[in-house]
Amino acid sequence: MGSRKAREREMLDSVCSMIALVFFLVTCVELCDAATVVDVYRLIQYDISGAPFGSRLAKLNHHAGSLHFPPGADLSRTVLMIPVRDLNITFLQDYIAQRQPLGGLLFLLPQMFSFENKDDMRSNHQNQGNDLLKNVVAELEQLLIHANVPYPVYFAFEDDDIDAVLADVKRTDAIGQPATATTGGFKLVVSAPEPKKLISPIITNIQGWLPGLKTDGDASQLPTIAIVASYDTFGAAPALSVGSDSNGSGIVALLEIARLFSLLYSNPKTRGRYNLLFGLTSGGPYNYNGTQKWLRSFDQRLRESIDYAICLNSIGSWDNELWIHVSKPAENVYIKQIFEDFSNVAEGLGFKVGLKHKKINISNPRVAWEHEQFSRLRVTAATLSELFTAPELLESTGGLVDSRHFVNETAIIRSVKLVAESLARHIYGYQGNNIQIFADGGSLAVNPSYIQSWLDFLSRTPRVAPFLSKNDPLVMALKKELEDHTHEVNVQNEVLDGMFTFYDLTKARLAIYQVASVTFDLLLLLVLGSYLIVLFSFLVITTRGLDDLISIFRRPPSRKVKTA
Repeated sequence: MGSRKAREREMLDSVCSMIALVFFLVTCVELCDAATVVDVYRLIQYDISGAPFGSRLAKLNHHAGSLHFPPGADLSRTVLMIPVRDLNITFLQDYIAQRQPLGGLLFLLPQMFSFENKDDMRSNHQNQGNDLLKNVVAELEQLLIHANVPYPVYFAFEDDDIDAVLADVKRTDAIGQPATATTGGFKLVVSAPEPKKLISPIITNIQGWLPGLKTDGDASQLPTIAIVASYDTFGAAPALSVGSDSNGSGIVALLEIARLFSLLYSNPKTRGRYNLLFGLTSGGPYNYNGTQKWLRSFDQRLRESIDYAICLNSIGSWDNELWIHVSKPAENVYIKQIFEDFSNVAEGLGFKVGLKHKKINISNPRVAWEHEQFSRLRVTAATLSELFTAPELLESTGGLVDSRHFVNETAIIRSVKLVAESLARHIYGYQGNNIQIFADGGSLAVNPSYIQSWLDFLSRTPRVAPFLSKNDPLVMALKKELEDHTHEVNVQNEVLDGMFTFYDLTKARLAIYQVASVTFDLLLLLVLGSYLIVLFSFLVITTRGLDDLISIFRRPPSRKVKTA
């Protein structure tokens, strides 16, 4: 009897071990099913005065599909993988406008738009094909940021792994077998919490001074010239909005101008009788909200001392002409003087500067250019830009297409020379086209290496203001750089205007799983079940005999209840 129980125990242990082994193997197979894991960048989610824009969801757990889906297909549980090279913008406009059901969108961007890709960084801007692709991405971005998209939208960059997945998805869609729970395929999964509102986002302004030289017994306040550039960006994907041109080029130019004049002002013999005020402002895409708060922090005396302000915006991808945008008419004596200084210098440097006048509508809260915030406070100001017309709200603010590949540091160098020489002529009273204070080869020459290094750094650094803390490394780096070239550097922290509301979660990890069909699962279950039954029967027969196996499946005789 004891040996029989021992054999039964051994048999049971063997069966349990085999079952555990089978489940372990199945588990290992499931864990190895992930085809690839990639970084993805979420479409921005924000509100303007309570109106929702951008993507309103973040979680993703649906099968992958392509633009080759059959007509009439149900896409409510499908994530469309769309290379922007193949994008049909009309289809997307109609789909979003009609709010048709969709599991999500995954846009695949060429590597040329990645700030981590350094290949051909300085030559791609000359390629006509890349320029056409840039226009497509710009149109896509404007569509997405001005729409209310009721499903998750992500961006990723093309690579070998994700291209292989897309090729497989296209192949199955083309033969009329899109991925479903029945047919299998690829599943895209982003495990993310629900996005939360950013409470009281901070915008940070940074300013530095180069004080002018007063003569003995001169108690009057020196006039001031302000050089200003907004440093933050806005785009469809905040984690990718580096804004190399808008307004990385303006930041770099301001820092180089500060460096050049710090050399001049370090010697009392060459220090001008003008104060120079350098301002790096935030909130540029949001009606230059930071500039407004910065100016209102000035006392009346300081504002009245400003002779004029030059705002630098998008000066890194032009060829032969820049534009000076003003709010006062060209006949104004101050505007006329500024334009003449800039125009004369530009002529000597071999290009043109045009003048564009746009009157301010005080009743309209929309601010198209940074100088308009100065003009509203009756301070003479102008914006220097390669843009001929004022951009619309949240347009040309450093989005997906504004990468290092499309910016030419030579254009920034020429812009720096233009501004620096024009300021010097005004400060020192020089007239004539043959005078160059910042001539190449001299001790005051523009430094191309300095410009290139800062441009490369800014082209790797997303700068969407609501996602920058007041102690962000970027803010600290800009502050330190101004401290190296100017005096009395201080930082002003303000709360962004309440009409804008932003939500967190800008970046995530996307897992792509290759899943089997239900048919395969059922077949696997049948095989495993048959195997376990055969194994169990074999063990029972070898340890207890055939009769015991038969008795297991034999119905026991019914017991009749005896009645009295």
